[in-house]
Amino acid sequence: MKRKQKIYQNEKIVMFPGTVERLLQQGHAHAEKFEYHEAIQCFQDILQYEEMDEHTLHVYAYCLHETRQFEQAREVVESLLAQGPSQYIETMELYLSICMELRDFQHVQQIVRSLLEENVVPNSSIERFTSIYNLSEKLLKLSHSEQSIEEEVAEVVLSLDVFLHLPVYEQLHRLQSLSEMNVRPLIDEIRTIIETEEVHPIVRSVALCLLVEQEVNGDLTIRKFEQTLTVNPMTLPTPDELPVTQSVKKIVNERLEKESSTLEMVQYVLTRHILVTYPFEWFGASAEKVSEGYIHYVHSLLGQEISDESETDNKVMELIQQLEKFSDIPEV
Repeated sequence: MKRKQKIYQNEKIVMFPGTVERLLQQGHAHAEKFEYHEAIQCFQDILQYEEMDEHTLHVYAYCLHETRQFEQAREVVESLLAQGPSQYIETMELYLSICMELRDFQHVQQIVRSLLEENVVPNSSIERFTSIYNLSEKLLKLSHSEQSIEEEVAEVVLSLDVFLHLPVYEQLHRLQSLSEMNVRPLIDEIRTIIETEEVHPIVRSVALCLLVEQEVNGDLTIRKFEQTLTVNPMTLPTPDELPVTQSVKKIVNERLEKESSTLEMVQYVLTRHILVTYPFEWFGASAEKVSEGYIHYVHSLLGQEISDESETDNKVMELIQQLEKFSDIPEV
């Protein structure tokens, strides 16, 4: 792998005190909210002043990856790898993912083969790297075939044995890349992802949203948090259109009308949690209790005193805390 030059630093620009810190904070905040274009702008502004630390470069590369700026993402990660990052394996996984998107399958095979032969990959990651190698091998064959169409490539990637070995962020990216495609030829693969409990709940929700948006007809049986529900994507509302969700948002907006910062944070947490439980809605809790729970939860995060909670409130709070754990998708 060629060693790239270090990220450019413009020494002629005079920065005001705190500028870099502010941009750094904003960039990471945007990345956590999946606002990748805004995050990229912050990180690019930082590079006009100084070089970024390893973690921020990793996040920057991931944002470029998510906005399909693969060539630039590759350059950033190659620069990072040349520095010998502390999280070498995680960085290499991102690099291989970018190379896969650029259809540089042969290069991926060479890198993985070299890493395995030199015993660089820890035992806990060998299966995942082997899966990446096998996937690149399959896609390389497809790329040399007259039948190497987009649907065939997607079918290979979405097959459960391959899909489960991808990092969660990569699973999400693969599904989101199908949004402009007709997913009906991939119904079997997507159905399996949705109905498999081992798949992260947010990933399953995103897969379900694909079928809902394209009004695919057919029953699906979904089990989450020990609850089971049979739905038909053709008639299922999107997450934001679910009735309890709409009621919760209305109540929260009314009660926090004069607390803009709290309201913004509650809305952010709600959006994440809805995607964890979809197509369920807080498993039978009323909109009133759910609203109270989220307001209390955010107040507690902000260090504000909250009133005593009833037994029902306690159950809602326990659910919120559980959903928060599942909604925390690593940014890299």
